[in-house]
Amino acid sequence: MIPYGTQDITEEDIAAVSETLRSDFLTQGPKVREFEAQLATYSGSQHALVCNSATSALHLACLALDLQPGDHLWTSPNSFVASANCGLYCGAEVSFVDIELNHLNICPVALEQKLIKARQANQLPKVLVAVHFAGQPCEMDTLQQLSREYGFRIIEDASHAIGSHYRSFKTGSNHFSDITVFSFHPVKIITSGEGGCALTNDPALDETMRQLQSHGITRDPHKISDPSEPWYYEQQALGFNYRMTDIHATLGLSQLQRVNRYIEQRHLIADLYDEQLQDLPLTLPSRNRDSLSSLHLYPIRLGNTASGISRKELFIRLREDGIGVNVHYIPIHYQPHYQKMGFKKGDYPNAEAYYSRAITIPLHPKLTESQITFVCERLRHHL
Repeated sequence: MIPYGTQDITEEDIAAVSETLRSDFLTQGPKVREFEAQLATYSGSQHALVCNSATSALHLACLALDLQPGDHLWTSPNSFVASANCGLYCGAEVSFVDIELNHLNICPVALEQKLIKARQANQLPKVLVAVHFAGQPCEMDTLQQLSREYGFRIIEDASHAIGSHYRSFKTGSNHFSDITVFSFHPVKIITSGEGGCALTNDPALDETMRQLQSHGITRDPHKISDPSEPWYYEQQALGFNYRMTDIHATLGLSQLQRVNRYIEQRHLIADLYDEQLQDLPLTLPSRNRDSLSSLHLYPIRLGNTASGISRKELFIRLREDGIGVNVHYIPIHYQPHYQKMGFKKGDYPNAEAYYSRAITIPLHPKLTESQITFVCERLRHHL
């Protein structure tokens, strides 16, 4: 089976992790801080906090922005459930903004229309989670302008998008946002096994996330009630154990050295797909000339009638061919948990229209040219 995405583990990665396994620290050691420093430098951010997952990083980001019961968080329905669940973890009300059908991100026009109505109803969002779907950044300048006009904070869910750029600004620099989150799951651009990161330019936000990440505990002698005792620590808030280990951080450090090469390879593969699939009854992924996508995914969309085959039938046939296609994503508001909250099919027509026709075909640096040709030939045969 040719997977739609997979990790690329090299001998250098294995050697680095083996060295950490032989060291004095498996967790809460120097590799975690080194990984954070390099991520901050790479992304152009002042602070970086690595976590055990991007989901944990999203939760910490919401807490740092003081999202509470009675507040509202908005995000895209075209994402993995974690982009919305982080709001529920804080007791907030969650809602969605429909996508635009070009780059499949939050539609700024739909967002502004919803904000106008929300202001009239006194239900403006406190936080917007802007999802950079498939590695393509959202229209961040417009989202930032709206955030200033309507008073909400922005978290960039860049789980797909490390290494991407919006205009001249690298994702993670937080030029347009308060906090950016990366994912290092094995199918993402680089991996630490499991893992994530929250980046910010605000030292207060970083300090809050850092304390909540480790049980809400501080050992800072300037902040505890009895600094005379060298062993003393205090739990000053209800926190969590969202820490990353040095083992995972070491793998992430090693992979980070190749992130630009991985993105270049993804663009070369996407170029081959663009060339070989352009005459088929498909809508191919669109790349914005004003930005650089990290191309985490290559989702194609079937034509409405010209293809002569249903999405389900094509999905099954490609799987039978040994091509590990997938679908990204089932709209979050389709999920039973969200349906119980009152969401229903028909609420977000663009996200639903995209989902009804979408199939993700393989895209990762380990793909060979013969595998790419095989995928294209099987698509041509079935269509």
